[in-house]
Amino acid sequence: MTSRIPTSTSITESAVIESSLADVWHMIKLQDFQNFWTKLSKSEYVKGASQETDIVKWTFKDGTVLEVKQEEHSTIDHYITYSIISAEPAMTYSSVISTVRCFPVTSGKDEGATFKSFHLEKLALLATGATIGSTWLALVDTDAFELDIPADCRSTL
Repeated sequence: MTSRIPTSTSITESAVIESSLADVWHMIKLQDFQNFWTKLSKSEYVKGASQETDIVKWTFKDGTVLEVKQEEHSTIDHYITYSIISAEPAMTYSSVISTVRCFPVTSGKDEGATFKSFHLEKLALLATGATIGSTWLALVDTDAFELDIPADCRSTL
């Protein structure tokens, strides 16, 4: 009989985006992630799923489908927190909560750009010796999580 071991793990990734916070922040919405996360083929609202919060279905280019629930969204502190509420194929852990934060770069060679961080916490219920969250880790590949601001969306500051 396989035993299950509760395991907590986290991942933090970061990057400097060569666009102002004003340009970047308006694109950080769950339903718009396909505009900058190159592993997503589409993201769309799940209509009628909840009256209290936004739920968005993400379809990845590899066929993985996730439904994510917006937990927090702050236009003052420039962050969005969301959790995965369903996954197809099913994942090997019980919950994931992620936060994307954006900060203005205020000095140095990148002044005027945006510093973006991505943090993921997960509680895994795994069989002994199982790989911890390899499916999700592959999906959060930093190189694939880039923001490309179209020229017509940039501010004129």
